[in-house]
Amino acid sequence: QVQLAESGGGLVQAGGSLRLSCAASGLTFSDYAMGWFRQAPGKEREFVVGISWGGGFTSYVDSVKGRFTISRDNAKNMVYLQMNSLKREDTAVYYCAARRSHGTTIIRLVDQYDYWGQGTQVTVSS
Repeated sequence: QVQLAESGGGLVQAGGSLRLSCAASGLTFSDYAMGWFRQAPGKEREFVVGISWGGGFTSYVDSVKGRFTISRDNAKNMVYLQMNSLKREDTAVYYCAARRSHGTTIIRLVDQYDYWGQGTQVTVSS
């Protein structure tokens, strides 16, 4: 049974930092590209950043470029999201997702991902 478990969310002041982690189990982690998505109240789930199976390719939504960094450790079945200079508009539930792929193109479509975690809340206060 595939499980993705996010952690690291919380309440932070604007300008602060958080590091999200996602632990994967029940799958061959290196067969999967990974993505972080977020969903704010009343809005659709949106792509934030993705990383290829080997970590060599990444893609960021424009609003987080230069502030967020994705990384992965295939030996530990972990993917991370370092979030710096957080803004109020970053407030959302953050989800990690897995998509079986050995390609280099990072897919941003929600329905193209095979597995999802339960999400972790990130709240940025002013």
